[in-house]
Amino acid sequence: MKKELAVAALHSGTVIDRIPSNALFKAVKLLGIENINEHVTIGNNLDSNKLGSKGIIKVANTVFSNDILDRIALIAPTATVNIIEDFEVVEKKPVVLPDTITGIVRCGNPKCITNNEPMDTKFHVISREPVVIRCHYCNHAVAGKDANVD
Repeated sequence: MKKELAVAALHSGTVIDRIPSNALFKAVKLLGIENINEHVTIGNNLDSNKLGSKGIIKVANTVFSNDILDRIALIAPTATVNIIEDFEVVEKKPVVLPDTITGIVRCGNPKCITNNEPMDTKFHVISREPVVIRCHYCNHAVAGKDANVD
C-alpha cells in the first residue's frame, strides 16, 4: 500500500505536531504565525492514532524559542515539537507548561484589575493534567483549553 504525507515535507524549520484539532487555531495565535514571512503550512482534522484527529503547524526556516513553544502547552499539552534540518528531524521534544504564564491569557473575571488597568496578566499553573490556571491578582481559575489567549 502506498503511503502519502498528508502535509508536504519541510526542508528546514519547525513542525508542531499532535495539537488537538479544537486547539489548532489558538496555537496559531499563540505563536504569532500571522506575522511570519516564511512558508507556513497548517493542517487540521488530520488522522491521529493517539488523538483521533489532530492539527499540525509547519513553519519553514524558523526555530521558535522554548518560551514561545511552551505557550502551546497551555492549550495543547499533547503537542510535540520537531526541529527539521535537511528534511531530517534533528530534535524532538514535548512542549512544557511553565509554572507561571505572563501576558498571554486574559482573565475571565471582568472585575479583575488586569481588565481595568494597563498591565500584564499573570497566571499560575495549579494543575497540569488537566491544565488549570489561576489569576495571580483575583484568583479566578480557568481550564487551559478554555483560556482566553491574546
